[in-house]
Amino acid sequence: MIGVRSFFFCMMLRMQEGKLSHLDDQGRARMVDVGHKTATLREAIAEGYVLMQPATLRAIAEEAVPKGEVLNTARIAGILAAKRCGELIPLCHPLPIESVEVHFEVPELEPDGNDPVRLHVRAIARITGKTGVEMEALTAVAVSALTIYDMCKAIDKTMVIDGVRVVSKIGGKSSAPPAR
Repeated sequence: MIGVRSFFFCMMLRMQEGKLSHLDDQGRARMVDVGHKTATLREAIAEGYVLMQPATLRAIAEEAVPKGEVLNTARIAGILAAKRCGELIPLCHPLPIESVEVHFEVPELEPDGNDPVRLHVRAIARITGKTGVEMEALTAVAVSALTIYDMCKAIDKTMVIDGVRVVSKIGGKSSAPPAR
């Protein structure tokens, strides 16, 4: 088993080799300086899933959840969270987001299926700026999924939030999808 001191020494060596952008030369956290970058159109798409019982999804579709209309509430929560990402993530730049969309893909229900169903959550964040909007898209997905969870937890104790990830990003140095 590696000791704490050895672990941090190894991490420092790796940081010096790869030069992590959120660390200074002494390994202290810092906000990345993007002042020299050119503002470009940037877009990030993120996704995630909420696994739930078919009866829960039916209650959402029929607007029969006791806490109210779930998907529109989750959509608004996700949009608001993306706009506040710089306040939630310590080293994330506060960005003047130009557009955030949150979409849900509701799966078809089998009449007698009892296996969990996967409600797909997808967010698209856009900006013309000096840094990307991946964190904003991820935050929109995560908070939308958490809102669904919160609103439905009284009727479904088995829900799971799963697979939150960046699907693609455009702008800046790379426009390719992230490595899997």
